[in-house]
Amino acid sequence: MPWADMRLPRRHYKRTGETVGDLANRPFPPWELVLETVSVRLREVLPGEPRPMKLYMTPGSCSTGIHILLEELGIPFEVYLVNLPAGDHRKPEYLAINPKSTIPALVRDDGSALTEFQAIAYWLARTYPKARLLPEDPEGAARVIEMLAYVVGTLHGQGFARIFTTESFTSNEAEHEAVRARGREIAERGFAIVNETLAGKDYVAGTFSIADAALFYTEFWADKLGLDLPGHCLAHYRRMLERPAVQRVLREEGYR
Repeated sequence: MPWADMRLPRRHYKRTGETVGDLANRPFPPWELVLETVSVRLREVLPGEPRPMKLYMTPGSCSTGIHILLEELGIPFEVYLVNLPAGDHRKPEYLAINPKSTIPALVRDDGSALTEFQAIAYWLARTYPKARLLPEDPEGAARVIEMLAYVVGTLHGQGFARIFTTESFTSNEAEHEAVRARGREIAERGFAIVNETLAGKDYVAGTFSIADAALFYTEFWADKLGLDLPGHCLAHYRRMLERPAVQRVLREEGYR
């Protein structure tokens, strides 16, 4: 059965013995998981064929967006869970793959690693053009990249980063609450701007693109943190939740 697309019904974790299904009711995000290799898509690799790509990610993080793109493409790949709080991203094994010690990282079938959300998403879109993850016309492609950059750089990098990694903005604990509050302000303003862009459209480019996978993970964070999404963003988030690939990814990461 060389091309059988099989799905593992259970995901086991070494320390707790829990399965991903058991993690569905855990608080957001479930980043205390222990590093474990799990295959998202499995098929027998024929002689001479390249090995499946490897995605290094953390459940519920920005790397969930790349996970969704890979699932949308329907190609064989493996997932390696990186436990950020335990410092797995700073261990020699991971630094050999990604010396930036960030997630996501995608090891491609030739063994080379690609990092940074925008770069991975762009590479996937250009490598698999039939999926139409990036518009062919310059204007449409530019608008997708524009949104991708704003979501990753501002909503995530300036807003949610202050909420999730407050200590990286100040070492003074007395200032932590103010930093988190500023992060919420940036996120709320960012969603207000995105909301205007989404007016009259189901997706950023009209049809699903790499920008929607990025926007989704920030909308997901907002939902879990109780941050209200404006109308068009909320409609986009709900529309994304209806996509089969998104539902599969959330189940595999322990959320649904």
